[in-house]
Amino acid sequence: MTDLTYPLKPNTVPVWAVPILAAILPLAVISAYYYYRKDVYDFHHAILGLLFSVLVTGVITDAIKDAVGRPRPNFFWRCFPDGKEVFDPVTRDVVCHGDPLVIKEGYKSFPSGHSSWSFAGLTYLAWYISGKLRVFDRRGHVAKLCIVLIPVLIAVLVAISRVDDYWHHWTDVFTGALIGTVVAAFCYLQFFPFPNDTEGWAPHAFFAMLAEKNRVEGSGRRSNSVRMRGMSTDIETAFMASDG
Repeated sequence: MTDLTYPLKPNTVPVWAVPILAAILPLAVISAYYYYRKDVYDFHHAILGLLFSVLVTGVITDAIKDAVGRPRPNFFWRCFPDGKEVFDPVTRDVVCHGDPLVIKEGYKSFPSGHSSWSFAGLTYLAWYISGKLRVFDRRGHVAKLCIVLIPVLIAVLVAISRVDDYWHHWTDVFTGALIGTVVAAFCYLQFFPFPNDTEGWAPHAFFAMLAEKNRVEGSGRRSNSVRMRGMSTDIETAFMASDG
């Protein structure tokens, strides 16, 4: 099986770097915006959406990995680190004589965790930035679009590295990217409007607060108006009584 006999190479993007790219980098951008605007509604809901996006994607990815158990492209060298094939003389089954932990890790090819996590955090960041920059305001500012695409480009490069390092098949990477992108979109829209919306720069909770504030103020004004009309009626009645 030539698709499983690629060399076992180290990761270009280490495992420890994935949380930095998928969570800490978006968190830094969200924190910088909070420092600039001091918008607690935006800060709170942006972090919630980011955490939901990354954690839900991680759970889905790991569940599929364990359920499918697809061998990685470098599985041969995990089984036979000396390059020599070994088969059971009776059953003719393959006898892996490599490190058990390395072999177990070799059954987690589908989908790509690097790709799904990177797209979950960085696509969420792209949605967030597009809303704040109002990329879709129909003014034709291409520079804004380039800024939004930077996080997506980073995620794409991470995904490409997984194929280039022979740790995943291209279908693993594509599926992981799809999972991360879809989950990021759902999680973002739980807290924010679409970026192309006229109110896409702030979370739903902010506008709900404004609506509630306007409702309370309107109710207060109506109550004051009723009281004023009542006082006017009382004064008029008293005046007519005294005149009589």
